[in-house]
Amino acid sequence: MGVRPPANDSDEPDAIEFGIAAVDARLDAADVTFPATRTDLVDALDDEVPYDAQGRTVALAEAIDETDRHEFDSEQDLLNELHPVFENRRSSPMSLLDRLRAMVPF
Repeated sequence: MGVRPPANDSDEPDAIEFGIAAVDARLDAADVTFPATRTDLVDALDDEVPYDAQGRTVALAEAIDETDRHEFDSEQDLLNELHPVFENRRSSPMSLLDRLRAMVPF
């Protein structure tokens, strides 16, 4: 017996952006010119960036600090530096609080 898939009439996105994809989307919407400093980026972009599909976030300022860089020559330079930061966080085990948040839908 087949089951018809639910109609996708909602305005919710089909995919969840996290990590460098989320930063890239925010850069496209923001008024940022490169070369850009850490301060320029933090002022222009949202502070919290999701880094995994479970919705865990990190402050953009904290993620940039983990790159040990304070200026970026291009958007690609920034994304290349942030990629290992997000990968390290994504591969770290979830804390008890993160697991509880994932179980409760709010």
